[in-house]
Amino acid sequence: MRKSNLLLNYVKLGEYNRNPFENTHTKDINLASKINCIIMDIVIKNLVKAYGAHRAVDDISFEVRTGEILGFLGPNGAGKTTTMKIITNFLSCDSGEVNIGGLSIHEDADEIKKSIGYLPENNPLYYDMPVIDYLEFCGALQHIPKEKIQQRVREMVGICGISKEKHKKIGELSKGYRQRVGLAQAMIHDPKILVLDEPTTGLDPNQIVEIRKLIRELGREKTVILSTHILPEVEATCDRIMIINKGKIVADGTAENLKKQSEGQEILHVKIEEGDSNSVFTALRSLSTIAMVDFYDRSQNKFELQSRPGCKSAKEVFNLCVQNKWIITELTPFEKKLEDIFRNLTIN
Repeated sequence: MRKSNLLLNYVKLGEYNRNPFENTHTKDINLASKINCIIMDIVIKNLVKAYGAHRAVDDISFEVRTGEILGFLGPNGAGKTTTMKIITNFLSCDSGEVNIGGLSIHEDADEIKKSIGYLPENNPLYYDMPVIDYLEFCGALQHIPKEKIQQRVREMVGICGISKEKHKKIGELSKGYRQRVGLAQAMIHDPKILVLDEPTTGLDPNQIVEIRKLIRELGREKTVILSTHILPEVEATCDRIMIINKGKIVADGTAENLKKQSEGQEILHVKIEEGDSNSVFTALRSLSTIAMVDFYDRSQNKFELQSRPGCKSAKEVFNLCVQNKWIITELTPFEKKLEDIFRNLTIN
């Protein structure tokens, strides 16, 4: 019963606190026209949601542009799911504003819901229903014209790769296929915005690649917010990455920009042969561009070098080896991965 109420509450549309003398038909037409014509940007300002003394979302502001795929990252309890639930009107905020396509969630929540497809973290499916029946049911709840429902169901079955399983009951499906059914219901009404909370949970590697490709294609014409713990998935799928920790945004940008911002001083891994390790160590420390030298494998004459701010040291290290007739067999810039950046921003 709780699942049923949740789903029905989300898709129940067109209920307004109306003045009895207001022309309701005109208002509905104006809103529908507005949301169909305006670019579906999401604008969030000073959003706050607290549970007692704990602020799950702590005064955050950001924007998501139409056609942009935003990767929403954060450790468990960081505020990702709470933010996504507020955007989709599953949850009310304590303060702040969410505007979608120029409409406010406080004033036009029902109209906004028509333009959002939501795949929650815990996929709310009816296990006793066959896949086809369930998708037709979702289509009807989303007010798709009756004569178009079967066509939309066929499209979703093909897009989400569930053709072979479409006549089974949902409870008979594997976790990966149930996730696909959840994605199909989120897209059944062709929403302009997709909010996907852990969309590849339970999928095998081949299915993950297919879903990534699908999300990329959808992102060409829709606004997509994607939450995941799989960092390579974010790099492969998203145009932009936002990291949230303890209810606050701690990073926002492309994967490349985040890496550049965290790079700081150059770090090189070097292996030098034909030289005594202590002599090589001392010589490296004497270079004007080097701030720090350390062994990371003394038995193989492997060193980690940190350049001074704004300096590059590869040329100086190479010349040093030539002068001393040492053989340099490794000189590798150390690049921070997204995992390193994520840990640095959220570990404390």
